[in-house]
Amino acid sequence: MMIEVVLNDRLGEKVRVKCNEDDTIGDLKKLVAAQTGTRAEKIRFQKWYNIYKDHITLQDYWIHDGMGLELYYN
Repeated sequence: MMIEVVLNDRLGEKVRVKCNEDDTIGDLKKLVAAQTGTRAEKIRFQKWYNIYKDHITLQDYWIHDGMGLELYYN
């Protein structure tokens, strides 16, 4: 199922990305990289102090449609 995730870089930019629930965090990083022009390796997703790992799926992290994550650049 397609979902939309909202990523806020806290510098005034919000990125909306459509992806599948069974995509991994690594896949999501590649989609964000394509939209922002930043290399995928330089992107980090967080929610509070939880840093999301590349090999785990969005479903496993309970990321659902319309959910917001924090976007950081390493």
